[in-house]
Amino acid sequence: MAKILLVEDNEMNRDMLSRRLARKGYDVVLAVDGREGIDKAVQENPDLIVLDMSLPVIDGWEAARLLKASAETRAIPIIALTAHAMSGDREAALAAGCDDYDTKPIELPRLLDKMAFLLSRPATPGGV
Repeated sequence: MAKILLVEDNEMNRDMLSRRLARKGYDVVLAVDGREGIDKAVQENPDLIVLDMSLPVIDGWEAARLLKASAETRAIPIIALTAHAMSGDREAALAAGCDDYDTKPIELPRLLDKMAFLLSRPATPGGV
C-alpha cells in the first residue's frame, strides 16, 4: 500500500480527497501548510506527495523547491495541485521540482492515473 502525503490547507478539499484516496487503498498522511508538509515528508517518507500550491506559511512552489533540494526528500515524486490553471503554471510547477501537475476541481480518475504512473516508475533523484 503506497503512502501518500496530502498537503492541502482547505479542510473540505483535504477531507474529501483523503477519504477518496483511502478508499482506493492508499495510506494517507495529512499536512495543512507547506512547513508541515516538508516536516511530514521527512518524518513519514511517503511514496508520493500531492501538494497544493496555494498554501500558508510556505507556499507549494517554495515547498517543492525545498523538498527537491534535500537529499532526504528529493526522490519523492510530487504532483502539484492548483486552482489557478493559467498558461505557464504547469511549466512553473515542473521548474519548481514537481513531477506532474493537476488542476482543481480535482478529477479523481485523472489524478489517480498520474499517481499510478509516478508510483510505478523507478525513483529518480532530482525529479523529471
